[in-house]
Amino acid sequence: MPAGSDPGLDVPPLPQVWRPLGPRVVGIVLGAALLVVFGFAWFGLTDRARAGFTPFQIGTVIFLLGLGVGCIHAIVRSKVEATTEALVVVNGYKRRRYDWAQVIGVHLPPGAPWVTLDLTDGSTVSAMGIQGSDGARARAAARDLRALVEARSA
Repeated sequence: MPAGSDPGLDVPPLPQVWRPLGPRVVGIVLGAALLVVFGFAWFGLTDRARAGFTPFQIGTVIFLLGLGVGCIHAIVRSKVEATTEALVVVNGYKRRRYDWAQVIGVHLPPGAPWVTLDLTDGSTVSAMGIQGSDGARARAAARDLRALVEARSA
């Protein structure tokens, strides 16, 4: 859908930040569950079994726990931030800054996992901060972002 195809687009005030709700809730619940499972597994062992673990084995378990929490954190920190100067897209641990003139389109087709931005160089970029799984909330965010791109890119 082209940027100007929605009738009556109201341009939201800046600055504006969009974060996915569903993945954040799931990430928080999953992170807490991961910590609880690891805690119960460790304290559920007998003292003799815990004493049998080597420092390397304990380090491996802590590393795996940290890796899981790090992956969950990467998903939870995704966002799209619109300021008067630029559009900032944070996907996981990657942060990209685009001047408004660089962004020419915003798309969230039905069934798409997240918003896609069209850039002036012909490339596209995913914006995981607005996720299709959020339903009406995501469609409203995409509509607002589309209005901002139309107003700022001209």
